[in-house]
Amino acid sequence: MSRLKETYKNEIVDAMMKKFGYKNIMEVPKLDKVVINMGVGEAKDNAKLLDAAVKDLEIISGQKVVTTKAKNSVANFKIREGQAIGCKVTLRGERMYEFVDRLVNLALPRVRDFRGVNPNAFDGRGNYALGIKEQLIFPEIEYDKVDKVRGMDVIFVTTAKTDEEARELLTLFNMPFQK
Repeated sequence: MSRLKETYKNEIVDAMMKKFGYKNIMEVPKLDKVVINMGVGEAKDNAKLLDAAVKDLEIISGQKVVTTKAKNSVANFKIREGQAIGCKVTLRGERMYEFVDRLVNLALPRVRDFRGVNPNAFDGRGNYALGIKEQLIFPEIEYDKVDKVRGMDVIFVTTAKTDEEARELLTLFNMPFQK
């Protein structure tokens, strides 16, 4: 069992119960899943770019990646319906905790001019979205083998009812919010 999951089971649950006054341990919000999405708009011209993005995302997540297809045609962007234009992966359980641990402790500190993540990126229902500008911040990615710098979206889905509860939960996971 990962170190972060052990910490969650013990310290985080206790801290959340004290702060919000939960009566039952099952009321305490928890991290449900982490979705990593990488949009590859250039894939419409060159399918090999999508393959490289899938490979990078599989290395980062340690799990098989699903390609996403365009829902409808957009003439201005030269995109047809059903065309592969991105990839995503959903992490749950052990892999999710391991990824969050690597993101918070290894990857985010490697971002240039890092002052913390935006504390206002909650959606009103206790979910948090984080944009990453380059995949190079992850130590698994080898700098020499990268053909193009790509960004990605990381969405933390929690069982929290409010943004305040979710913010506290992610803070206890050591998420570095801006002051």
